[in-house]
Amino acid sequence: MAGAVFVLLGLVAPAMAHPHILIDAKVTVVFDASGAVAGLRHAWTFDSAFSAWMVQGLDANGDRETSPDELQELADENMVGLADYGFYTYAGEGDALMAFTPAGDQRMVYQDGRVTLTYSAEAVTPMPVSGRFELAVYDPEYYVAIGFADASDVTLENAPASCSAVLEPPKPMDPAVEERLYALGPEVLELPPDLAAAMRGTQGMIVVTCGDAPVAAPASALEAVNQVAEARPTMPFGGPPPEPGLNLPRTGFFGWLQDQQRNFYSAMTASLDALRTDWTAFWVLGGLSFLYGIFHAAGPGHGKVVISSYVLANETQLRRGVLLSVLSAMLQSLVAVVFVLVAAGILGMTSIAMGDAANWIGIASYALVALLGLWLVARKVFGWGEHHHGDMAHKAHEHLHGHDHDHEHHDHHDHDHDGHVHVVTPQAAGGSLREQLGVVLAVGLRPCSGALVVLVFALSQGLLPAGIAAVFLMGAGTAITVAVLATIAVTAKGLARRVGGVDNPVTAAVVWWLELLGAVAVLAFGVLLLIASL
Repeated sequence: MAGAVFVLLGLVAPAMAHPHILIDAKVTVVFDASGAVAGLRHAWTFDSAFSAWMVQGLDANGDRETSPDELQELADENMVGLADYGFYTYAGEGDALMAFTPAGDQRMVYQDGRVTLTYSAEAVTPMPVSGRFELAVYDPEYYVAIGFADASDVTLENAPASCSAVLEPPKPMDPAVEERLYALGPEVLELPPDLAAAMRGTQGMIVVTCGDAPVAAPASALEAVNQVAEARPTMPFGGPPPEPGLNLPRTGFFGWLQDQQRNFYSAMTASLDALRTDWTAFWVLGGLSFLYGIFHAAGPGHGKVVISSYVLANETQLRRGVLLSVLSAMLQSLVAVVFVLVAAGILGMTSIAMGDAANWIGIASYALVALLGLWLVARKVFGWGEHHHGDMAHKAHEHLHGHDHDHEHHDHHDHDHDGHVHVVTPQAAGGSLREQLGVVLAVGLRPCSGALVVLVFALSQGLLPAGIAAVFLMGAGTAITVAVLATIAVTAKGLARRVGGVDNPVTAAVVWWLELLGAVAVLAFGVLLLIASL
C-alpha cells in the first residue's frame, strides 16, 4: 500500500494537459562588438482568444479601445513573471546556459484583435559563439506554446558575417531525460539547468553557428552536475491558473495527445472568431468543442483521477459512476459560465484579478477532494457510515488475521434485495447522496482554464451564447472520457468479485484493499493538488 501511494506522489505535479496560451514568436539575437551574444529582443503575438482575456477590464477611459498606455501596467507585471521564469528562454552551448535580465523596454500593443508583447533581455555575461549556439524558447510545462513559423522569424543583429541561424524541428525526448523527469518529486517545479539543456530541442530549437563551427548536436547534457531547483513563482501573463494533474511524458502517445489538444483549441477559437461574419461556423465550433472536451479529459487532470478512484473505492453500480462523471463535467461548464458572467460581464474584473479568483476556486476544489479522500479512508478503516456493506470489511479483516469463518456463515446468506446478495449489493456498496454530491462538487467546482478563456473571448466579440454552447459541448466531451474511465474501474472491481466468488474471503480481502487503495488515492491526490496550488 505504501509503495503504491509513493508511486502516486511521484507522478503528481503541476503538469499541464495542454497549452492555454498560443504565441507566434519572433526573436532578434543581438551580438556585441566582440562577436559574442549580448542579448535578445523578443516579439510575441498572442492568439486572439487569450488576447481578449489579457485586455479584459483594462479599457480605463471607456473608449472601446485598449491603448498601449492602458496595457503598460500589465506589460510591467508580465516582465516580473517572465524574469522569474527565465523568460522561457534557454540559450547557450552544451550545458552552459546564459542568464538574462530585463532591459526595461517592454511594451504591449493590442491590434487587430491580438496582443503583441515586445521586450529585450540583456545577457548577464555575453557568450561567444565558438561552436553550436542553441536557443530554445518554450514553457517546459506546456501551458504556454511558443512557436516560430520559419527561419525568417529569427534575425541576427551585428553578427559576424560567417554566422547563420537555422530552425530545427522538435525532436523526441531522450529516454534518460524522461526517467529524470519522472524522478523529480512534486516539490521540484523548476528544471535543473542541465536537464533544461537536455530538453532544449524537444519543442524545436534555433541553432546559430559562426564560421566552420560544427552543426551536429553535442553529447547529452545529462552528464552535467545537477543543481538544486527553486520553487516556481506565479505564472506570467495573468492567465487562468494551470491545472495540476499527472506528470506524463510529452512524447509518444501523450505527445500526440498534447498536439491534438493544441490543434483543437486553436481551431475552436478560430471558428468562434469566424462566427462574427458566418453563423454557419457554429456547427464547426460545436463539433470542435465536443472533440476538444474528449481530448482535454484524456490528458492529465484531477477530474478523471478523482472520479475513477472514488468509483474504485466506493461504487459497484455502473450507471452511478457514469452519472457522477456527467454531473461533474456539466458542473465544471456551469461554474465557468457563471464565473465569467459575474467576474467579467458584471464586475468588469481584469484578467489578473480573474486569474486570482479562479485560483482560489481551484484551491477550494482541491481542499474538497482532500476532505473527501479523508472521509473515504476513515470510513473504510473504521467502518463509519457502512451498513451491510461493512461485512465485506469485516470478512477481509477476519481473513487477514486467520480467523475461522464457519461461525459467521450465516452472515454470507442474509436476505436479498433485488436478487443481490448483501455483500455485493450495489445499493449497499454505494455512497450516500451527500457523499456523491461532495464528489460532484469537488471535481466540478474548478472550471476548465480553456473554458474561461473561450468565454471571455466570446463575451468580447458579442458571441456569448455561442461561447456558452461551446463550453457545455466541451463538458459533454469531457464527461464521455471520464465516464469511460469510471466504467473501467467499476468493471474491473466487478470482474474481481465474479472471478473469485462473492462469498470467497480471499476475494473479499482483495476487494477491500482495492477499495482502500482507491480511497487513499483520492486523499493523496487532493493533498498534493492543494499543495501544488498554494
